[in-house]
Amino acid sequence: MKLRKELWFGFGLMALIGAGAVAMLVGAERITNGHIGLLMLSLVVVAIMLGFPTAFTLMGMGMVFTWLAYERDTAKTLDLMVQSAYKVMSNDVLISIPLFVFMGYLVERANLIEKLFKSLHLALARLPGALAVATLVTCTLFATATGIVGAVVTLMGLLALPAMLRAGYSVPLSAGVITAGGCLGILIPPSVLLIVYGATAGVSVVQLYAGAFFPGLMLAGLYILYTILVAKLKPTLAPPLSAQERAVALPAPLLQAGAAPHAHVLPGLLAALKGRRAHGVPTGYLLGQSLVAALPALVFVAAALVSHDVVTRPQAAEAGSGLTEIGAEPSERSAGGGLAEPPPDGALQEPPAEGGLQEPPSGGALQEPPGSGAGGLQEPPGALGGADASSGSAGLAEPPGAAPSAGEGADAAAPRPAPAGFWITLGVLAVALLLFYALLSFARLEVFKMLLGSFFPLLLLILAVLGSIVFGLATPTEAAAVGALGGALLAAAYGRLNLQVVKESVFLTAKTSAMVCWLFVGSAIFSAAFALLGGQELVEQWVMGLNLSRTEFMLLSQVIIFILGWPLEWTEIIVIFMPIFIPLLDNFGVDPLFFGLLVALNLQTAFLSPPVAMSAFYLKGVAPRHVTLNQIFAGMLPFMGIQIVAIFLLYLFPGIGLWLPRQLYGG
Repeated sequence: MKLRKELWFGFGLMALIGAGAVAMLVGAERITNGHIGLLMLSLVVVAIMLGFPTAFTLMGMGMVFTWLAYERDTAKTLDLMVQSAYKVMSNDVLISIPLFVFMGYLVERANLIEKLFKSLHLALARLPGALAVATLVTCTLFATATGIVGAVVTLMGLLALPAMLRAGYSVPLSAGVITAGGCLGILIPPSVLLIVYGATAGVSVVQLYAGAFFPGLMLAGLYILYTILVAKLKPTLAPPLSAQERAVALPAPLLQAGAAPHAHVLPGLLAALKGRRAHGVPTGYLLGQSLVAALPALVFVAAALVSHDVVTRPQAAEAGSGLTEIGAEPSERSAGGGLAEPPPDGALQEPPAEGGLQEPPSGGALQEPPGSGAGGLQEPPGALGGADASSGSAGLAEPPGAAPSAGEGADAAAPRPAPAGFWITLGVLAVALLLFYALLSFARLEVFKMLLGSFFPLLLLILAVLGSIVFGLATPTEAAAVGALGGALLAAAYGRLNLQVVKESVFLTAKTSAMVCWLFVGSAIFSAAFALLGGQELVEQWVMGLNLSRTEFMLLSQVIIFILGWPLEWTEIIVIFMPIFIPLLDNFGVDPLFFGLLVALNLQTAFLSPPVAMSAFYLKGVAPRHVTLNQIFAGMLPFMGIQIVAIFLLYLFPGIGLWLPRQLYGG
């Protein structure tokens, strides 16, 4: 029987791993428990590649080798298993996983993706490769809302692939766009991968979400830029849409009112409202259309007023400190005497010896005010600018520091001037708004209404969930609960929320969550056995013996993860190999947060690298028969190259991932 290429690759890789394990044992001067731990690691990888369930393979191997490490003590082995399982299940962060997954399944079943793709491809119709760009934007938004790679790739394969093929797009380019865009849910928050990494590495999930935001957008932007360049340089691979495909049908009431697709909206609606061209169309309908057209301007004005209030609001801390100093000084004077502790730079710092100031009579400072006596009291602090007694008494009426403090309090209470950046941003947005209204035709108004019904609700749900996490308004678990409720409301708004949808979503959520939780339990038992055998110590000694620099270590670790992405899925890589890499980071001065962002970007390859690329098989399952697996693989390769470029950009410019966490949380 002739084996397929991917089977040959898998068996060859397993043979290579097995040969390496045997060579390690044979070449060792003395076989220690650490070598047995590395043998356990090799056997686990081979068993997973043979198709054994990952979680139970980890648990089984971990228990067997723990039993060997404890010298066949069954009681200690069972104790370790129970303690490891309890430690994992008591992690509160894991509660957010089923909630985020439930939100994703509800959004998937709301039938939103079809409307989203149609509205985006009409909105971007004039761009080169409009269908491919709309596919990438749809995948980015939908992957962010669901985080389920298989669901996004399958749905876009059913919806976007036939549309692109009908438009004459190249099969490899179409397949590459769908598979690459569908995998973005691994990286862009709210990503389950980041939750799993954070729980494994002990890194804040909130900071991981903040850090992964810009790298995810960067990767999606690189995908879109590549697609536009290919469509521009080779139009045969992505032909422009015809006028018929770009056409937008207007509703009957607007046609009755005399509207035309390319006519300008504002004059047409004003004329219809005045009754010149209403032709029996209800005024309420025309007012509703006018409100939709005015919505961007209303949002702009509201956002401008709110943001101006925020940037010009007085700083309460400064105002409070000024008032405290002004009010506190007279009480200090009444308690201890205003002349008892003069300012160090005042005229009373070195009084004349015979002036009687060294031993004043009790209460004399209050009975004889400045200006009525002789000596140094004629020129108290604050009266140095004048020589008469009246200026001296004025100086005491306004004690030193009182006038400046009052001035500071007044300045702090007054509104701050808006920074130049605010006015520049406001000006740019105002110009964009004017351009929007200058180009707003009735056809574009219909596209805008389609976006209001598909793009913006999903965007608001994503921003509400991510914003509440990143800005500290809610924990990931609380935000996930809000997201699940938002997904249910979204499905209800589109008339898709029924008992069958809820049952399917709950079942799939329970299945996915159980898989992740069992993986964590298996990983905890496996990691404990690996550490007990001394495997981690042996790996650390080997890596440190290589005398690698920080750059060399980062390159080696990312190459290993890149290669592991071929035969293994991201869950297996995170739970098996991250406990090995994480303890090494301190030796090379690597931030675990930054390392996690690189790993998340790198693990996109787990779904895009042939021959074991799950997204390719998802797409092949729903693609037309003439689309071959080799064509899908060929389309994925350029996007995998873009991922490598993105990894190098993130490494060269760490601020892409670390700027937002530092701005929000410091460090």
